[in-house]
Amino acid sequence: MNVAQSDASSTARDTTYSIGSELSLHHFSRTIFKSLRRTDQRRWAHAYLKGLLVTPGKKSVRRLATAISCDPAVVQSLRQFVSLSPWDFDEVVEELTRWVTARHPEPVWSIGRAVLPKRGDRSVGVHRYFDLSSGRTLNCQLGLGSFLCLGDTQVPVDWCLHLSKAWTQDSARRREARIPDSEQYQPLWAHALRLVDRLSARTRSTASVVLVDMSDEPDVGHLLNGLAKRRHDFVVAVPPHLAVLPAGEGASAAVSARTLVSAQSPETAVVALPDGARRVTRLQTSLVHLSGGSPGRCSGPPYRLFTEVGPDRAPGPLWLTSLAHHSLAEIGSIAALRSGTTAVIGSMEHDFGLLDFEGRSFPGWYHHMALVSAAYTYRHLHELTAVPSGSTAQRLP
Repeated sequence: MNVAQSDASSTARDTTYSIGSELSLHHFSRTIFKSLRRTDQRRWAHAYLKGLLVTPGKKSVRRLATAISCDPAVVQSLRQFVSLSPWDFDEVVEELTRWVTARHPEPVWSIGRAVLPKRGDRSVGVHRYFDLSSGRTLNCQLGLGSFLCLGDTQVPVDWCLHLSKAWTQDSARRREARIPDSEQYQPLWAHALRLVDRLSARTRSTASVVLVDMSDEPDVGHLLNGLAKRRHDFVVAVPPHLAVLPAGEGASAAVSARTLVSAQSPETAVVALPDGARRVTRLQTSLVHLSGGSPGRCSGPPYRLFTEVGPDRAPGPLWLTSLAHHSLAEIGSIAALRSGTTAVIGSMEHDFGLLDFEGRSFPGWYHHMALVSAAYTYRHLHELTAVPSGSTAQRLP
């Protein structure tokens, strides 16, 4: 994917970060962006990266430029670099993945969604989308990202932009947004498999557990079968209506996943949370097979279906895992990482400018996602020190 924007509304916390070691930031920037062919591209990559780290509040291109330089020409140079300069997103995030995996991440690959609200209909990929977490229909871009877990933090290492058929089947829109011919409509489950395949190729690993919320994906079975064929274990949030068969009971008719698991007696487990804390929780669980579509037919090995029981017995997310014979504490701890992924995306929105880019071109969207991901990774893996927003940010000479 050879992918080469301005402002968008965002309510950002006024937080800026002091660079503990400019040499360290230079080294990180040179490493992550070494695939950029020209010296000026690498220089502007470093400038944009530093701007994301030191600019308080909204991270528009103009504000980034003002934070790092007094030269008014820097605004246009940064805008040119992120929106029009021909550099390859794939090569940058591949280097970012390599840099992160050298620090021995845990064997969990989390896939999360970034919902980026937009005004109007000109931002690439913008469409009406029902956001399950907020219960609202939004005019937005929708990105799926893959995250690697290192201790109590997660870092983003890849992205896919979801393009509706209204975009992929409109030649004028494609041309204006510079969408490559290779990019066609894909459902969310296919994007998730695409991210898994890309991570597998970059890490040469098939042993990692894939964690993803597909509780609103009616065709989640395609994802489950795809992961099974790739021999990836998984913990996947599934829709409550997913048809399953109880394992070992000779059931002749499929039932909905929610109906089956709600009938089970709760069990207690101690679950590790993303911040390192532990919580005693109650889980309802059942061993199941996926329905093969015909009465009495099941598909594949037994899976474990489970859900957390809240204090008021309100149903939580419904999870299906291939780790059928692992302890509830283990699989519950993996599922809990979902909240950590959501928190990372929220931090990227509020503190690293994820929302602050208009994103009218396909290459520009991917460039911005690569830069924000690099800034987040540097901030959290190099232990930069947060300082009050009133502090004066360092400027490039």
